[in-house]
Amino acid sequence: MRIEHDALGELEIDDNVYWGIHTQRALYNFEISNYLNQFSMIKALAIVKKSCAEANYDLNFIDETKYLAICASCDEIIDGKHISQFPIDAMQGGAGTSLNMNMNEVIANLALEKIGKEKGQYSFIHPIEHVNLHQSTNDVYPSALKIALIFLYRELSQSIAGLQGALNDKEKEFADILTIGRTELQDAVPMTLGAQFGSFAEAIARDRWRSFKCEERLRILNIGGTAIGTGLTAPRKYIFLIIEKLRKNTGLGLSRAENMIDATANNDAFSEVSGILNAHAANLIKISSDLRLLHYLDEIHLPSLQAGSSIMPGKVNPVIIESIMGTALKVLSNDKLINDLISRGTLQINEFMPLIAYTLIESLELLIKLNNSFAKHIIQIKANKEQCLNKFYSNPIIITAFIPIIGYDKCSDIISDYTKISEPKPKFDSFLENYLDTDTIKKVLNPSNLMSLGYK
Repeated sequence: MRIEHDALGELEIDDNVYWGIHTQRALYNFEISNYLNQFSMIKALAIVKKSCAEANYDLNFIDETKYLAICASCDEIIDGKHISQFPIDAMQGGAGTSLNMNMNEVIANLALEKIGKEKGQYSFIHPIEHVNLHQSTNDVYPSALKIALIFLYRELSQSIAGLQGALNDKEKEFADILTIGRTELQDAVPMTLGAQFGSFAEAIARDRWRSFKCEERLRILNIGGTAIGTGLTAPRKYIFLIIEKLRKNTGLGLSRAENMIDATANNDAFSEVSGILNAHAANLIKISSDLRLLHYLDEIHLPSLQAGSSIMPGKVNPVIIESIMGTALKVLSNDKLINDLISRGTLQINEFMPLIAYTLIESLELLIKLNNSFAKHIIQIKANKEQCLNKFYSNPIIITAFIPIIGYDKCSDIISDYTKISEPKPKFDSFLENYLDTDTIKKVLNPSNLMSLGYK
């Protein structure tokens, strides 16, 4: 054990761990959940700390020994090492101070070992005086979150592209399969099964574009603004240099906010980008629900993946579709929580930043995995062409396609005649031959004609 001190007193710290007294107090204070800060956030925060060390070294605020040790420690964290040293509950208060101090202490103690010192010998490398130099939780934490989110939104955009591609492939594969459209769960006008999947793909394409555009809302940082955006205690040269270091270390087109008090106090950008996830989740639910219904109608066959019942032999359920719907509903609820948390910030800071970060990252990670799973599932969908065509040609609703040729009243008369026939009724296309020649019927009901956007 080692003893560490702060303004509240002293604590014993297990000498096997790299965190210090601030982290230890947070562990005592926030024994609430099993939710830990995600690696994407920890990695982004380490990138911020490394960038700050570089700026401070270039401006001669820390010497080369400290600089090299701090940067090497940050690199190890960025590479995924020492993840066990970040045990802070995501349900923490304090706007992110606990995780920021956890990071400062781990970096400091790793750096101390690199220069041959013992953990806790902070007179050589101090968590605040050196690692956190010219920083505040209130500028490094939201800046790190935005960096983490940009990388995740890029990954999300790629996963959405994969789903869009799978749907586009089915659009082409099913292009000539005739089926009946439905409105309000009632039969509507003719269409093709390919067009149905094409509409799914178009909705997902919009999600892809929207997710890509989120980066524009996230690249504006308040780094250098310190506690409330005024930059108090940070030298002017550092404030202008730190954003350049972050651009270099992330490869992102980041920029410093023009009004850093606003950028520190107001988190509406997170609300906006969460709304994009909300829209995408809504699309996933709608598409999944439609696929489940088409599967029930036996017009498509979803892949059989596992037994669906412990009592009914042979029952197979659409479990992937149900998983997608349930997880997307979780994202919808996360969006509500994020907006509630954002609205409850007070004056110059949002006290609930850690939960905003955890929830946004959770939604992104869920949707990335969800899209990848959904795309694999879509690829395996088969069309029941025989069932589609049987329903199509048996359905009197297809008379709608003949209105431009024989008029509404004549079509109504034909339907009236058809309904008077006792069971079993003939297929409707055969019945139409009593009124129209076969070539006309085939021409009107040809898939390319039905999907030609109007008639000539």
